[in-house]
Amino acid sequence: MLEKTFEPQAAEPRLYAQWEESGLFAPRTDGAAEAYSIVIPPPNVTGSLHIGHALNNTLQDILARYHRMKGKAVLWLPGTDHAGIATQMVVERQLAAAGNIGRRDMGRDAFIEKIWEWKAESGGTIVRQLRRLGASCDWSRERFTLDEGLNAAVRKVFVQLHTEGLIYRDKRLVNWDPHFQTAISDLEVEQREVDGAYWHFAYPLADGVTYEHPIAFDEEGKATEFEMRDFIVVATTRPETMLGDTGVAVHPDDGRYAGLVGKFVTLPITGRRIPIVADDYADPTKGSGAVKITPAHDFNDFGVGKRAGLPSLNILDAFGRITDVDTPDVPADYLGQDRFAARKAIVARAEEEGWLREIEKTKHVVPHGDRSGVVIEPWLTDQWYVDAKVLAQPALQAVEQGDTVFEPKSYEKIYFEWLRNIEPWCISRQLWWGHRIPAWYGPNGEIYVAETEEDAREQAMADYDSEVALTQDEDVLDTWFSSALWPFSTMGWPEKTEDLERFYPTSDLVTAADIIFFWVARMMMMGQHFMGEAPFKRVIINGLVRDEKGQKMSKSKGNVIDPLGIIDELGADPLRFTMAILSGTRDIKLSKQRIEGYRNFGTKLWNAARFSQMNEARRVDGFDPASVDQTINRWIRGELTKAERAVSQAIEGGRFDDAAGALYRFVWNVFCDWYLELAKPVFQGADEAAKAETRAMTAWTLDQTLKLLHPVMPFITEELWAELGKEGPARDGLLIGAEWPVLPDAFIDASAEAEIGWLVDLVGEIRGLRAEMNVPPSAKPPLAFVAPDAVTAERIARHRDLILTLGRVSEVGSADAAPTGAVTFVSGGSTIALSLAGIIDLTAERARLEKEIAAFDSDIGHVNKKLGNPNFVSRAAPEVVDEQRAKLAEAEAGKVKLQAALARLSEIG
Repeated sequence: MLEKTFEPQAAEPRLYAQWEESGLFAPRTDGAAEAYSIVIPPPNVTGSLHIGHALNNTLQDILARYHRMKGKAVLWLPGTDHAGIATQMVVERQLAAAGNIGRRDMGRDAFIEKIWEWKAESGGTIVRQLRRLGASCDWSRERFTLDEGLNAAVRKVFVQLHTEGLIYRDKRLVNWDPHFQTAISDLEVEQREVDGAYWHFAYPLADGVTYEHPIAFDEEGKATEFEMRDFIVVATTRPETMLGDTGVAVHPDDGRYAGLVGKFVTLPITGRRIPIVADDYADPTKGSGAVKITPAHDFNDFGVGKRAGLPSLNILDAFGRITDVDTPDVPADYLGQDRFAARKAIVARAEEEGWLREIEKTKHVVPHGDRSGVVIEPWLTDQWYVDAKVLAQPALQAVEQGDTVFEPKSYEKIYFEWLRNIEPWCISRQLWWGHRIPAWYGPNGEIYVAETEEDAREQAMADYDSEVALTQDEDVLDTWFSSALWPFSTMGWPEKTEDLERFYPTSDLVTAADIIFFWVARMMMMGQHFMGEAPFKRVIINGLVRDEKGQKMSKSKGNVIDPLGIIDELGADPLRFTMAILSGTRDIKLSKQRIEGYRNFGTKLWNAARFSQMNEARRVDGFDPASVDQTINRWIRGELTKAERAVSQAIEGGRFDDAAGALYRFVWNVFCDWYLELAKPVFQGADEAAKAETRAMTAWTLDQTLKLLHPVMPFITEELWAELGKEGPARDGLLIGAEWPVLPDAFIDASAEAEIGWLVDLVGEIRGLRAEMNVPPSAKPPLAFVAPDAVTAERIARHRDLILTLGRVSEVGSADAAPTGAVTFVSGGSTIALSLAGIIDLTAERARLEKEIAAFDSDIGHVNKKLGNPNFVSRAAPEVVDEQRAKLAEAEAGKVKLQAALARLSEIG
């Protein structure tokens, strides 16, 4: 007999160990089996399981377990990412905390050795946590983006792309982190709203130039007054960058400045003579309409500078301090100053000299490093780049032609938008931890790109008569570069391996929307270029998990749900089921209460299995569900078949919420609430043949239910599979390796469905009416069918006992008309009367309903007042407005229901 409750804390580690030991996580070796493959989005080796991981990996595991049970050779390939900047930061902090010297004092080789030591001790944390979630990855194939095989693949790709002219070195603007002294990707930049200001500076016009500037306008916007000016006003949020200004831009159609285009200003402080240029980037409606241009320190300005032929002058060093490397005209007073100290000094000088015209306080968004927390600088520096535009074309075509599809399809727009407007990809990072760039420099600055230093030396011999000293590039590659090769490098490329032959391209990729361009698009580019086909056939985009109010989870808000804490307390299955059933929206509103609710779902299943055992429902060798005769057994067989269809189609379509919803409805509403209730009289009856058939059918249905539910809730289903297998014929093996049920259409019996459907609807109506009319649970009012037809009369006779028991009524009869004091309702085409006179206090009940209706009216009026206020709707957070609208809809529906109940009372008297 099953224990009273399922104890996940004890069962889950034991069950997972059994799965691993079984070898079933690895693909079937049967060459005839259809292949299904999926590569895990590699979490950072520094990471710990967060709720986003829980969602993403639950969905992947559902796919892997489902296709494995469908008989396919399933490869779910796991691994972790070396996470360059994050890992380097973790180890540097550890060294500092232990009182050790810094990495620069330690030296590159010794520091990297320390990181490998850290990885050996702590780098497996997230892998162990994925096991706790139940992830059925093939751990024997686990990869790491810095392992030797992937290192070789990265070097080969770099060299080949360089040979093809698709990797090159260039001086361009990058996101520069002055704390880590490295370029970082857009994904590592966090936009924060901060208090700031626009400083309005008057740049004097050179060569004695003056012009008339409009200062007053009529109602039509035409200038009516002018003043003579010998300056042009620009505004900036970063005054220190003026030291690198090389131009002022105005819009070509801005009549105010038409006569100034081609003229010059004298830049304050430096005395530098810089031109006024026309460019569409300048917006006549913003500020003065004139924009200072600093090509070396602003991405937009860089573009203007390119178009106008303006020089790019770098005024900052790698630490964000003022330098005169490009600008010898910068006064010595500013050299070496931190950028923010220089800002204060420049503003003070502007005020003192009279060219500061206004300080306009504002809130604006400023980029910060997500790891360092410091303000990021657009910085002009030499880096390695990939010609992404060329690589993007086949990746675009693959999705346009349907070789790869996105689910939901709407995400294709994001993919297309980015690839059609793609910029060169900066792939070098000024770090030590990562794939070191396979480029060596000769004594005269020659660059030799090769897979090994030996190959580089061979190249150098063509330029020199004898061997010369070569120095390898100090930089490492962007982490996303190695990740872009993940679908094929993990399978052994560039070697022609069996895994590549069998499992590439992969079947599915499950990932988040925020890395469609950082990772998905780049994998598409590399897969098309090096493998000749897209790396996956379908991309399933999962949503973002938020708190129950729709707010983003953050430690500062205190609204973070820790998946490991949930697993410790409630088990992995409730968390997994919640992730699945809520996965159908872009923003998933999650609360602990929801997860606890789905723990109750698991408990319901466990109790149903215990009930079945208590009633001797054991598996019978040779039992054929096609041969059952009892109506309830033919009915549950059809309901199970429909559930199997719904679950299979939903998982195949990547609609995990629909799959979980279908499972919930079948297990809770159909099997537990109705079938087992309908089976009770049979179990307790004297018809031994009916009893034996229903016991066998119950056991068989429970077995098929465990199979259907296993991909979503693997632990509790595996435990029940083992426990229920102790009776009846021996199991062939673990549930994870069982065959997915494929049930024939013939199992759906229309007559049984109509018969039991009639009974279920009738009892549901009775129960609903009892609740609506506040009938005490102990009361058993009489029920009468009004002039039933012959078919209904036969059904009443067959199911009288069930109606009495399930409907909690004292009798089931028939009448030519509804009795006095009865409430009528319609079910199954029949009019039915439930006599409530003398059972409920009509006066008290009418007063209760009127009071509750009044309360709803009050709520409706209060919410309508809020929603009718334009200020509330425009200023409140969207989730707050949505919450109020939902509250209004709920109140209106509740009011309608109570009004119907009040109307029914008038039938009684």
